[in-house]
Amino acid sequence: MKIHLDLDSYFVSAECRRYPFLKGKNVVVAKSSDQKIFATHPKEGVLFEDTGAFNSLLEFKNPKRENILKAWQEEFIQEGKVHGIVIAKSYEAKRYNIKTGTPLKEALRLCPNLIVIPSDHIFYQEISQELKAYLESKIPLLEQYSIDEFFGDLNGWINEEDTLDFISTLQIDIKNKFDLPISIGASPSKWIAKLLTDRVKPYGVKVLKAHEIPAYTKNIPIEEFPGIGKHTAQKLHEQGIKTLGEIRRFPSLLESYGKRGRELYQKILGSDNEAVNPNHERKGVGISRNFKPILDRVELYRRVTILARYLSHTIFKLELNPTTFYFRIKYDFGHSQKVSHTHYRLFNERFLIDLALDTIRQLDRYPSYKVGKITMSASNFITPSHPKTFSLLEYEQDQKMATLNKELFKLREKYGVDTIRYANETLLKS
Repeated sequence: MKIHLDLDSYFVSAECRRYPFLKGKNVVVAKSSDQKIFATHPKEGVLFEDTGAFNSLLEFKNPKRENILKAWQEEFIQEGKVHGIVIAKSYEAKRYNIKTGTPLKEALRLCPNLIVIPSDHIFYQEISQELKAYLESKIPLLEQYSIDEFFGDLNGWINEEDTLDFISTLQIDIKNKFDLPISIGASPSKWIAKLLTDRVKPYGVKVLKAHEIPAYTKNIPIEEFPGIGKHTAQKLHEQGIKTLGEIRRFPSLLESYGKRGRELYQKILGSDNEAVNPNHERKGVGISRNFKPILDRVELYRRVTILARYLSHTIFKLELNPTTFYFRIKYDFGHSQKVSHTHYRLFNERFLIDLALDTIRQLDRYPSYKVGKITMSASNFITPSHPKTFSLLEYEQDQKMATLNKELFKLREKYGVDTIRYANETLLKS
């Protein structure tokens, strides 16, 4: 059997572990645009190398909070207005129709006695890594899927008939040891197991054997299956398909989507046999920040430089050599400009910063409008299984810069990422 473990309302549960008086209350964890990275004063950042999918690698430590119940006001109230969004909610708060992504202002209106806790992602990552180490001692093959989700493979370790006892005991042990509620699903398929945890939350366990899958999933709406997004669901609805049982009867609908569709169909059947993979090959790494929209282009380029420097440090720490780079800016009126470039070069920080600045200048087609978001990422890594041929035109210079970067990296690892900065980073313009 394969199992899926999903912490219930993780960020809120983590805060309840730290502040037990929050248990049973209407609680949300909220986040606003994080501008710590752009501050000119020293800040303490932490780079997490092993976070699973969908997680930020870089986080900054929060200031010490004397009164956690009032801390949100300083962070989320600016110029008399409430900013920020809900990123996690307790099950008590969920009853007020508060959802992930709900603007904090709206959440406070829906639930006047709401308790708001500013997010602390370093704290959440640290607990997640503690839990992972514990699970690795209990499960022979463990895959971290996200900060609060794990897959495990029990085949050859636990007899199938003992699976329910095993996951029930594991659930209790995690609650006792970490004070965290968790739901666990078990099935021959990873994705059926994940479907189960979504349906038995909160604090549920469920085992589904292979022959039980068709009957159990027959009437489940297609939107609930992991891997079926809004676009695919809409296309299936247009074909009159609303449930997983109906998809099983018409395999050609998904097979027409090519390889991805065929794989999705096998997952729905529970016959995909996808392995639990403890060692994922990283596909990409990126950095993104929302901020109060700015018009000053000098300040915009200062922020681009900072983000590119932090992304470069991450790439060096993970010992990667990307060849494809993606950039995006978003204006305050909602329009965005984006582009990606591929360069077969030996990676170095100077190259990335220059590329980022040049690209953003080219993307910025509306210089009279304010910009409120910058995104950049790197992918298509050179690996032994995916070798590339470097461009000889810049190789010698890139080699010199890469050697310099190694020394810069050592200093920044020892004294902080902001120890050595560029001249245009130090002057805050707006």
